[in-house]
Amino acid sequence: MLDELNECKLCPKNCKVNRNNNKFGFCKASNKVKIARAALHYYEEPCISGNKGSGTIFFSCCNMKCVYCQNYKISTKNYGKEVTIERLCEIFLELQEKGALNINLVTPTPYVPQIIEALKLAKANGLNIPIVYNTSSYENVETIKMLDGYVDIYLADVKYFDNNYGLKYSNVNNYFYHASMAIDAMVSQIKENQFDENGIMKKGIIIRHMIIPGLSHDSKKILKYLYDKYKDKIYISIMNQYTPLEHVRDYPELNKTLTNDEYDDVVNYAIELGISNGFIQEGETASESFIPNFDNEGI
Repeated sequence: MLDELNECKLCPKNCKVNRNNNKFGFCKASNKVKIARAALHYYEEPCISGNKGSGTIFFSCCNMKCVYCQNYKISTKNYGKEVTIERLCEIFLELQEKGALNINLVTPTPYVPQIIEALKLAKANGLNIPIVYNTSSYENVETIKMLDGYVDIYLADVKYFDNNYGLKYSNVNNYFYHASMAIDAMVSQIKENQFDENGIMKKGIIIRHMIIPGLSHDSKKILKYLYDKYKDKIYISIMNQYTPLEHVRDYPELNKTLTNDEYDDVVNYAIELGISNGFIQEGETASESFIPNFDNEGI
């Protein structure tokens, strides 16, 4: 499995560098896993976090470089600590011991081969809670296929319908094409959504969309596409937590919070479409207090 890193094509960047020979592609990930936090997290959708928390591992070195990223410190600045596959396995088991409802892998794409090896070890040693793959969806279909049998829940973004926004704000080409193909592959793996008696998801697909200020027209296109294609096979989470941080100062159109009117307009559109399997956010979520403290906790 680690041979995949000899010519890395895990994401649509297709850098084809030999990460096993100290070469680095766009994401700057080496052949070592780098993470910045592993802890219980309470701010995911209710069916993911519940009351006990999601065992969330934040991976460094994202394969997208969104100019507005709330996790900029780890996604773009690549802060974190390198761990072995064996240590990653131990972290999975430690989170389960702490009562985590699931193992939540955040921006894991550059490390899929290592994650699979760690999951094999962990499952052999008693890991038995669901695995959540929390992704930007900027994935190659072959990478999603590698995860078949290892991932129980896909928690996947769709960021843009118009590919021009992906290029301008996230440094990626043809974002929607790749994201839509990846989601098709996810849906082909997870046949139905399953919940336990407490409403906690055991298997399923949640597609997230965070509305960006000024792009509600693009948001509506995304929602229409998702509902027209998948109906109630997926859950859709409409997010209002966009937070303008210091690094968007060169993008004045992004250097502001989302208005209540913008958010309500998109939510009302979703209701008009007929979307009922979904989540919305209420209250003040556009705040730096919702951004995790990346301090190597749990590593």
